[in-house]
Amino acid sequence: MIQNVISAESYALGHCFQGEVVTNNEKAETTVANIPRPKSKPFRLPTLGRASAPASSSREGLDVPLFNPTLPDALVMPRPPAQHQLRPHQQEGVVFLYQCMMGFRLQSGCGAILADEMGLGKTLQCISLIWTLLKQGPYGRRAVVRRVLVVTPSSLTVNWSKEFKKWLGKERLGVFVVDQQNKVEQYASLQHMPVMIISYEMFLRSSEVVEKLGFDLIVCDEAHRLKNPAIKTTHLLASLPCKRRILVTGTPIQNDLQELFALVDFANPGVLGTQSSFRHIYEEPIVACQQPNTPNTEKELGASRASQLNRITSLFILRRTQDIINKYLPPKAEFVVLCQPSESQQAMYSEVVGCRSLRRCFTTLEPGDHLSAILALRKLCNHPALLAVKDGADVKQSDLAKEIASFIPSHIKAGEYDEADSGKLAVVSCMLWALREAGQEKIVLVSNYTTTLDMLAALCARYDYPYLRLDGSTPSSKRQRLVDSFNSKHSTDFVFLLSAKAGGVGLNLVGASRILLYDIDWNPATDLQAMARVWRDGQRRKVHIYRLLVAGTLDEKMYQRQVRKQGLSGAVVDARDAERVSVHFSTEELKDLFTVHWNTACLTHDLLECECDQQGGSAAPPPTPTQEPDRACQLGGASSTTVRVGQPTKTMDQLQNWSHLAPPFSPALIKDHCLEAASDFITFLFYNECRTVIADE
Repeated sequence: MIQNVISAESYALGHCFQGEVVTNNEKAETTVANIPRPKSKPFRLPTLGRASAPASSSREGLDVPLFNPTLPDALVMPRPPAQHQLRPHQQEGVVFLYQCMMGFRLQSGCGAILADEMGLGKTLQCISLIWTLLKQGPYGRRAVVRRVLVVTPSSLTVNWSKEFKKWLGKERLGVFVVDQQNKVEQYASLQHMPVMIISYEMFLRSSEVVEKLGFDLIVCDEAHRLKNPAIKTTHLLASLPCKRRILVTGTPIQNDLQELFALVDFANPGVLGTQSSFRHIYEEPIVACQQPNTPNTEKELGASRASQLNRITSLFILRRTQDIINKYLPPKAEFVVLCQPSESQQAMYSEVVGCRSLRRCFTTLEPGDHLSAILALRKLCNHPALLAVKDGADVKQSDLAKEIASFIPSHIKAGEYDEADSGKLAVVSCMLWALREAGQEKIVLVSNYTTTLDMLAALCARYDYPYLRLDGSTPSSKRQRLVDSFNSKHSTDFVFLLSAKAGGVGLNLVGASRILLYDIDWNPATDLQAMARVWRDGQRRKVHIYRLLVAGTLDEKMYQRQVRKQGLSGAVVDARDAERVSVHFSTEELKDLFTVHWNTACLTHDLLECECDQQGGSAAPPPTPTQEPDRACQLGGASSTTVRVGQPTKTMDQLQNWSHLAPPFSPALIKDHCLEAASDFITFLFYNECRTVIADE
């Protein structure tokens, strides 16, 4: 029996399954007139039933400004210096967060996700909001919150403390940083310190004590680590009795919509329903509409659900790109450097991709097998010695590792890194020499592997280059000191060795004007985070960014996947469909990954089918692809990551806007003295420059 009729619009938007999300004010304009007021109570004569009281000459409760500039001889306050003013996008961000915290935008929650790209000042916006909520409210001078909890990665606790002091001074606001010396239990008696900063790891150890302290606002930095609701950290933070929550992340979506649901449900529990209903109402139709053979009716349904999901999330998710601050930053030159593999690398690589143990991956498709092979090839691209084992070392090796060990030439030993055996290391060595000779700039060297950082440290020691190093083993108490030391104008350190995973988020390394990614990551967001350590607020020099790839190898295949997923632009781009390597490759994908191309200077350029002169000139522009406008948080804005092997894609075509350079390289062509010094070991260059002028503030 039919009980009711569902309209087509209600079904398309999902209202019939979930109901309409109630908002207080979708526009949320910041005017006094539209700020919600408390509900009025029926009038009751205050003197009824009691003796008459003398009339008061003053109106109690009427707020008077602390400073009235209209009074005669009123003190004129000077305008704050430019460096202590919020930029327009930061002002808008503070207003947005304030409206979310007060429940002005969403009736069912007081949470928000600040998802601005790296470098837009998310920390400053949060500090401004915290100060506002601690000092005043919308209905008088009574503070909205009394205690604030800031949860960050361990490498950023000291940095947050420094930012509070930088913007508010030491006297205005007390900040308590939990570390080995300062315990959470001590904070309970410190009434003059309304802000407590704690790392995720320390919170996990002392969550019971934190829960008893009664915080009114929680700020979670680098909140993408909370994307898995099943982990203990996420569960304990979500269970804290605090409805005002801010999640700060530059990469809100890295894999799929389930991660978005986890973050949204943490900020505003229940606003998107249950996990299963979210999958049924939104995720499945949106994912289905992106498949090439989907019927038009399903594509329309998926587009409608994506539009509705965007409408809901835009009420409490704020996402701005780095284009906003380009005018405040110096120019940036970005290079993708294709390195010539050494003879040892070519010989070993050909042996490895043809060995019996690796070919077994095509039949078993067991994740452990092909991931081990991929890891071995990545190490080989960095340096063959990284695959060698020290004589006498008691190491249990797989069949693949044993077979690879038999391919290592006799002159290559573990721990001995000769530049002649690695195209990448030869390029880095030449670049460091040229940069050191110029004697004016510093450089950050980034890798995903500590063994590669060991190799780069050995290179610096060999040529007496002063260096600092930050990786996962660096104590959190020392990390900020390393950063401050490197950024100091009095520092003599020349190189900063950085682990992409341990130090690639939140750190400010503007003391360097050049950054080199020795190896790239499957997830473009990891590389973007690392690059943003240098090209950010406070940088005064032109920035040079280098990504090293070994031509014709797995390095290039990884880079092509990055480009397909995220696209490229003149500025640092948004990792809108960033995806970590899947452990389930098809046989065709594995064969493509393990195919080597020694007969080309750049496989990526070949895939573009570009007809340029390879000397910086441009070919006829490719046809402009039809693209949907970007949605907030890029929901549904990227196509499926399934790509036909060997076929260029629309996002690959965006590389046509870059300069394509092949040998011979002239100084006027490269425009980079470091790359010029390493030109003998380079087979191809992609080059792009973002020219901006630092705006007068």
